[in-house]
Amino acid sequence: MATYYFNGAAILAPFTIVSNEPAFNMTTVSLKTQRASQGHQRWELTFSVQPTKELIIDSLIGQLGAHDTTSTMIMPQLATGNTVDSNVTVHSSANAGATSVQLEGTTVSGLLPKGSFVKFQNHDKVYITTADVTFDNVVDPNVNIYPPLRSAVASSTNFHLLDACQITYFQSIDNATGITFTDGVLANPGTITLIEAL
Repeated sequence: MATYYFNGAAILAPFTIVSNEPAFNMTTVSLKTQRASQGHQRWELTFSVQPTKELIIDSLIGQLGAHDTTSTMIMPQLATGNTVDSNVTVHSSANAGATSVQLEGTTVSGLLPKGSFVKFQNHDKVYITTADVTFDNVVDPNVNIYPPLRSAVASSTNFHLLDACQITYFQSIDNATGITFTDGVLANPGTITLIEAL
């Protein structure tokens, strides 16, 4: 994985990306199990960072991102081998709920591998590709995404990938921020959890 940064501090492994899509189980009187989901999904990232003096001070005085406002950062990429060499736009409009979108492929070459995080210019939701997309000699290829489109996209909408794919997030308030010292040496500013803002 490439090096990614949170507020100027390098993100360290292990790094967790969770797809939170609540589902509910119910057991009937006849002992059948039924599952239901509302079809909503968000990404949650958990990681530690390389400690910096500024990050530690900000975390201790509560300036590490206001908890009631959103911030953005580059969405870390899981897939390797992305060779798309230019900007990509949507070729044909797609409605909310679609699981694939047709992209403009006439001026683009390269491979967008399965597992790449992407987003569309007109809304903040981050998606992941579910199949490889080859642009070379392919006219207007389809990109398959998960979850289904949260908002409709119009033709000519910019399609963001790599460093242009930024996640909009809230910082979790479930765990207090602090620091850990080991043998008198600053070791860790704690675990940071980011929740995708929808």
